[in-house]
Amino acid sequence: MQDDLFALFEFNRWATALLINAVRQLSPEQYGQEPVPGWSSVRDTMIHVAGATDIWFRRLHGEPVTSRPTSQELPTLDDAVRLFDKAHDAFDRLLPTLTPERLTAILAYRNLAGNDFQLPVWAVLRHVVNHATYHRGQIASKLKRLGVDCPDTDFAFWANEKTQAIGTSR
Repeated sequence: MQDDLFALFEFNRWATALLINAVRQLSPEQYGQEPVPGWSSVRDTMIHVAGATDIWFRRLHGEPVTSRPTSQELPTLDDAVRLFDKAHDAFDRLLPTLTPERLTAILAYRNLAGNDFQLPVWAVLRHVVNHATYHRGQIASKLKRLGVDCPDTDFAFWANEKTQAIGTSR
């Protein structure tokens, strides 16, 4: 199970980096605007994903979480990138320490709405990547509306890239 988690988090970092490079094509005004009325901005969605990744890490360490980052706290893409990097680095340090017992342990936490939940640690870790993947798709749609070509961030593209790299290094 741990090898699978290493791969998922490596994929997550790779896909996020590709998306960040695409988002860098936006002007600061485009980054903060709603591409369609009622849709959140690219900035707000980037902050949501970076913040959620950080929040899940903090929950895994027993920290109570009562708020999420805002666009006032993280107004620029570079601000969001710093939070992504912090969260990705934290998970990179955490994953090698997880024993089979820790992976099956139950994490009890309170969400930001004040509701109590319990999930096994392995499910939380998969949720972190799945949640980010879901929102990368939303960001890609927003970028297309703003005229930016988006890279392919599917897991299969990452796996193919990894397989080709292994084949050429032999």
